[in-house]
Amino acid sequence: MSGPIEEAAVSTVDEWPEGLAAVLTGAVDQARAAIAEVSGADTVGDYLGVGYEDPAAATHRFLAHLPGYQGWQWSVVVAAYPGADHATVSEVVLVPGPTALLAPEWVPWEQRVKPGDLSPGDLLAPAADDPRLAPGYAASGDPQVDETAAEIGLGRRWVMSAWGRAEAAERWHEGDYGPASAMARSTKRVCRDCGFFLPLAGSLGAMFGVCGNELSADGHVVDKQYGCGAHSDTPAPAGTGSPIYEPYDDGVLDMLETPPVQPSEEESD
Repeated sequence: MSGPIEEAAVSTVDEWPEGLAAVLTGAVDQARAAIAEVSGADTVGDYLGVGYEDPAAATHRFLAHLPGYQGWQWSVVVAAYPGADHATVSEVVLVPGPTALLAPEWVPWEQRVKPGDLSPGDLLAPAADDPRLAPGYAASGDPQVDETAAEIGLGRRWVMSAWGRAEAAERWHEGDYGPASAMARSTKRVCRDCGFFLPLAGSLGAMFGVCGNELSADGHVVDKQYGCGAHSDTPAPAGTGSPIYEPYDDGVLDMLETPPVQPSEEESD
């Protein structure tokens, strides 16, 4: 059985010693037998073709018939020296093909946790040398915070660093409660002018606050340029609504029969 020869092979045929290309290309049955010896003849599928590593080595590929390995291929490397009358099998490996089902790319544990993953009872320590944190004895970089902390003698073991605050500000600004969100783009009114807007203290207060409207982004940090339809300046709907009519329900009316009218004497004459 023979299969297609890849373009890489065709382009280098003229560079090989005479007769060596035919030896490497013709080792299809030898490669198939090597797979059968390793995994069994029933695991070898159709021949897919041959490629070349260098003038003295070629790789024959076969479709793999193995449970759980759909789309994978057998790859058999054969080699030969100039003047040889047959090739030698160097290795037999199973490799993924273009349609192979592969496991997701491995992600280090510290990168797997995403916002919203933390559940009640979970413990999530910050990474060593977390750039978002700075020692509590160091100045935070926020003049209002540093001045207040020094006056009342309060301190924490760790405080948010200037880098950490800048990262948080960028995340909030570009998030669901920032000016680029769909909700903000659907209205002309912004949180900066809203009566439900509660500004943050410190330098972050220049851009952010907390929403106090229970029918909107209640309890969330919002950008001053964020907005929604529940702004305190939102006008009431125009018009007086539907007119009021007296209720009418024939189920609660008393139905009386009309007595027959007796004809007068003149009508009877």
